[in-house]
Amino acid sequence: MKVAVHPILLFLLVLGTFQSAAQKKDFHVIAISFYNFENLFDIEDDLSNWGDDEFLPGGSYRYTRDIYQKKLSNLATVISKLGTEITPDGPAMIGTAEIENARVLQDLVSQPQIKDRGYEFVHFDGPDARGIDVALLYNPKYFHVLSAQPLKVRLNEYGEKVSRTRDILYVSGLLAGDTVHVLVNHWPSRRGGEAASAHLRATAAGVCRKAVDSLLHRNSNARIIIMGDLNDDPLSPSVTHVLAAKHDGSKIKATDLYNPFVRLYKKGIGTLAYNDSWNLFDQIIISGKLLHEAGTNWRFYKAEVFNRGFLKNNFGRMKGYPHRSFEGYNWMDGYSDHFPTLIYLIRPLSK
Repeated sequence: MKVAVHPILLFLLVLGTFQSAAQKKDFHVIAISFYNFENLFDIEDDLSNWGDDEFLPGGSYRYTRDIYQKKLSNLATVISKLGTEITPDGPAMIGTAEIENARVLQDLVSQPQIKDRGYEFVHFDGPDARGIDVALLYNPKYFHVLSAQPLKVRLNEYGEKVSRTRDILYVSGLLAGDTVHVLVNHWPSRRGGEAASAHLRATAAGVCRKAVDSLLHRNSNARIIIMGDLNDDPLSPSVTHVLAAKHDGSKIKATDLYNPFVRLYKKGIGTLAYNDSWNLFDQIIISGKLLHEAGTNWRFYKAEVFNRGFLKNNFGRMKGYPHRSFEGYNWMDGYSDHFPTLIYLIRPLSK
């Protein structure tokens, strides 16, 4: 189904929180997603970036043009299915991590599975030592960019080996008429151990929190969406203490941050797995204004980990894990080592 202005789904809400008041209302629905693309490199040698050396035809991964094209096609297949069970046009915005440059994004949005959506993107080349960046894909039918900039995460005091990490991408724009502020993150990894690297993620969380505080200082009703691969779980200190994201919706004020993925994490649902243990690193966190919004503005409906069967390994020691692109240096014809995440926003349909 195609619509001219908004992605519309006419459905009856039966959620407990909205049950009596909204049971017979019709709503616009919009989807917002985050997806770590797992090393989406092209096959060109970037002499300024050593991180792509392994992802060349002569590199360790034997990363040929055929593999690159298949990787693009596989990712486009996932994107084509994200959120479509609720809103036919899929996500209005997709934050992503582990992309090499603008070229791979252009090649991705040109894939036949999603070309008709006309996705555009915001991307800045960043300082990461491996040459991977974050970016925001968006459907211009639903989102209009007003401004964008990279926010530096400075880790210089911790030494050269870790100092060159990913920027945080800040984008403000109009989401089908409502002004929203989006922060796309990929915090430092747990290399060297969770505890030993926690201070690095705390630093990144602090940069993100400072941006949030600045936005809320200017407008206490700012609608803020934080998304990313945080390399920490919803209950990790970087998220609960430094970023100060909360999970009890009944106690959230407009100036608080709400993390809907705590509930899923407590149920054992994750976005990536290691040694038979699940983590939920890929999160989408919103400001309280989006949780308790009333009237004709967008408000939070629900969150999910998009872990459909086709994205999972079906056999072997990694059965049930995300069907990743590579295992070791061997091409597995998969998608990513992370599952995507989604939130849905709703607003009443005008009569």
